Amino acid sequence: MKITLLCALGMSTSLLVEKMKKAATEKEIQVKIEAHSVDYLEDHLKTADVILLGPQIRYKKNELFRKAEAANVPIGIIDMRAYGTINGDKVLEQAMELMK
Repeated sequence: MKITLLCALGMSTSLLVEKMKKAATEKEIQVKIEAHSVDYLEDHLKTADVILLGPQIRYKKNELFRKAEAANVPIGIIDMRAYGTINGDKVLEQAMELMK
């Protein structure tokens, strides 16, 4: 399973990715988690099982959700509280829920 986090430049989500990886290891979930710039959405639609957007790019929601739905890739916006507190466990749960 591959979870891709997208934000403005792919940098602000990097710490969250590390926390999510730690949570996945603790729960014994096999997953690849990466952070990238939203500018490369089309590339990641080909490889991601689920995409989460950083709250700071929610203004692009309509366009990004339309593209993800056309590619049949679940997409969501990272919970703002979980993002702000860098709660990797909560964001991992959010990704898993989107894939159901």
